[in-house]
Amino acid sequence: MTIFYGGDYNPEQWPEATWHEDVTLMQEAGVNLVSVAIFAWSKLEPEPGRFDFGWLDRLLDLLHEHGIGVCLATATAAPPPWLAHQHPESLPVTATGVRLGVGSRQQYSPSSPAYKEAAARLVRAIAERYKGHPALKLWHVNNEYGCHVYESFDEDSAAAFRAWLRARYGTLEALNAAWGTAFWSQLYHHWEEITPPRAAPTFLNPTQQLDWRRFCSDALLALYKMERDILREVTPEVPITTNFIGVHKPIDAWRWAEALDLVANDAYPDPSDPEAPIHAAFASDVMRSLKGGAPWLLMEQAPNQVQWRPRNALKAPGVMRLWSLQALARGARGVMFFQWRQSKAGAEKFHSGMVPHGGTETRTWHEVKALGQELKGLGELLESTLRSDVAVVLDWDTWWALELDAKPSDGVRYLETLYAPYAELWRRNIGVTFVRPDADLSPYKLVVAPNLYLVTDEAAANLESYVRGGGVLVMGFFSGIVDEHDQVRLGGYPAPFRQLLGLRVEEFDALPAGARLSVRLPAGDVSAETWADVIHLEGAEALGTFGAGFYAGGPAVTRHRFGRGVSFYIGTRLAAEGLAWVLAEACREAGVAPVLETPPGVEAVARTRGGARYLALFNHSDETVTVALPERFTALGSGALQEGTLELAARDAVFLRARSATHAQEPAERERSPV
Repeated sequence: MTIFYGGDYNPEQWPEATWHEDVTLMQEAGVNLVSVAIFAWSKLEPEPGRFDFGWLDRLLDLLHEHGIGVCLATATAAPPPWLAHQHPESLPVTATGVRLGVGSRQQYSPSSPAYKEAAARLVRAIAERYKGHPALKLWHVNNEYGCHVYESFDEDSAAAFRAWLRARYGTLEALNAAWGTAFWSQLYHHWEEITPPRAAPTFLNPTQQLDWRRFCSDALLALYKMERDILREVTPEVPITTNFIGVHKPIDAWRWAEALDLVANDAYPDPSDPEAPIHAAFASDVMRSLKGGAPWLLMEQAPNQVQWRPRNALKAPGVMRLWSLQALARGARGVMFFQWRQSKAGAEKFHSGMVPHGGTETRTWHEVKALGQELKGLGELLESTLRSDVAVVLDWDTWWALELDAKPSDGVRYLETLYAPYAELWRRNIGVTFVRPDADLSPYKLVVAPNLYLVTDEAAANLESYVRGGGVLVMGFFSGIVDEHDQVRLGGYPAPFRQLLGLRVEEFDALPAGARLSVRLPAGDVSAETWADVIHLEGAEALGTFGAGFYAGGPAVTRHRFGRGVSFYIGTRLAAEGLAWVLAEACREAGVAPVLETPPGVEAVARTRGGARYLALFNHSDETVTVALPERFTALGSGALQEGTLELAARDAVFLRARSATHAQEPAERERSPV
């Protein structure tokens, strides 16, 4: 198989003479796929119903003649000015009633009938025009849904919200019960009385806000499905995707992934962040997990620096290659960039391109060209899979509900809570798969649920069954507090998990910002912050105790044998060294071992292909390191024998194949890429 390599190509920004130079350079760089027409609506349809496809015809023909495939966009991400001029009601409205204007992008309300009608007309015209074109390999629907506008409070959205609520609850009685509208005289007697959670005098109804978050994700998903269905009707043989922007709060990616043929992601870790490699790995593992381990596509990354941060650091020499290969090791089907040629005008003119402003006499171009050639020798990796013994529970309902207002502490942020244990597992080279709380957990030796503030009966029973059957679970504080309607589960916190954890939380203390507690663990005292549970043991044992506060001496970390399994509970936010100790204990209990013991900053990823075994090593440090190899390997690309130890230069990466492995066929159960 061939690894996709290329990026967003915006030829409408350049004279046609430049196109011929572009395709020659693409061939030189090893580019085999480009995304086209993402922001070309105003050029494709200069006025309603009048299409100009001549330039795009010539472009696709030119790309095909030079052996370059096309990921053709539907161009609906940035409506042309004429839509807002003729239909100002299509523009999004903020919670405070401000209608946003044109001159940017994504300026549409997801529930606007005028936008939907215009978008559907454009998508059908593009699909009919290019069905059967030999360059067409993949459809790219819209772009980065929810990046700038993920909600609108206009009247069309209000009507759509009410329709969504009718479908969810059926009756006003059911809605009133779910929303708890007896509180603060909020009982609804007619559907028309219900509005989106617009700006209000004080705290809004939390379940109304939670359902609004669900509705907004579904409203955007409905737009995607509208375009997808047109494309499937006209070109049923062409796979369809859209691009996520990492692990993004407004988009419930579990639900979205079910509608995608191929998961695609835009990854922009900050080069100035020391933990950028961990953040990049985190996003890659989520993308791989969304469709059960199927290959995904790195649709966008920066060849060098971006333009949208307050301070935009360069990628040091080697970093672009290092992070690209890291994505490949963690399941990417291809490595692509935004964008091919760096713009000379517009808001993104200082965002780097594969061909920079300085042209081919630049470090960026030389690195882009070298990576394209290297990827040609790594295609066999696409037939391999990454499996893991550890699952981390990821749930958008919990994310939305946890971060609503009127909570004990606004310092509990879901993504931070999720990332912390992942980072410690990454540092130990322990592979992770992300799962929904109601997923089949039987393949995993260890499950980590950093926070499940909101949990359904089904999910609670699923976790209990997993541990009872012999699994090992690590659960974080403020879990099992509310049901799917954000209503408190009575019977003592955490009501659905008390037997599973062997404890009762009587109350919880929200610590002031910057305050620290000490926790006494067998390995020594560690610090904690943000939160402290007042825990009463009901069968569990205390592994760690608080060293200060009126709960000094009380349990902070517990372990409980339940059925044939074991549960761990962490009743505070432990500092990294404390969290690492608890996870190490859980891994020991579960029999989970790292892929490889490596020096700090060196990442190791294992992949398999039937009888073939691969080891990928990434040195994220600025120093040359020595890695001890467990057996003899062959380096992919060079074919060099590697045994004993391996010298890995700063910001270098290598893919190795075990010499003792066979080239058996890939397991039949592996989910294949549709592309």
